[in-house]
Amino acid sequence: MTSPSGIFDRYQNYRVRRWLIQEERSAGMLTSWRPLRRRRLLAVAVATALLGIAAAGVLSAMGLRMAPTIALAALLLFLPSWTMLRIASGGQDHAPDQMLDELEIAERNKARSVGLALTQSLTVPPLAYLIVVSAIAPEADAYRTAYAGGLLMMAALMAGGCAPAIILGWTRPDPEPES
Repeated sequence: MTSPSGIFDRYQNYRVRRWLIQEERSAGMLTSWRPLRRRRLLAVAVATALLGIAAAGVLSAMGLRMAPTIALAALLLFLPSWTMLRIASGGQDHAPDQMLDELEIAERNKARSVGLALTQSLTVPPLAYLIVVSAIAPEADAYRTAYAGGLLMMAALMAGGCAPAIILGWTRPDPEPES
């Protein structure tokens, strides 16, 4: 029987190997997006897309038929900007501890803490919306209520999940020039 610590160690080793492979693949990608100013543009694009998804949820709750189109447009902005931000910031938000120095670990952990707090606080309004609407207005359009609540919840969860990369992409200094 394998001990829990043995399983954990094997998983950590697997994460390190997987991260190194991914780092090697993306090392030469998006070099022009790695400076602080460009990473901040990506962070703004990600935040704008998340706000667009949340706005589509609110508009859906109010009965606007264009809400799914707005949500789709926001998702089409989110996917490339999020991917680019993670590549441009070097994947520091999800790097294994073994790949970071003490300062980077502290910065990453602070950013993750903010992400968790953001997730917890942003999920309350969509949950309250779903509970209140289903309790007070059971005759309300179930599809619209579920879709609006789902979009709001998705925006909240994605905002919390993206927060570490956004924070690190916004605050980390420019990478050292390669010699």
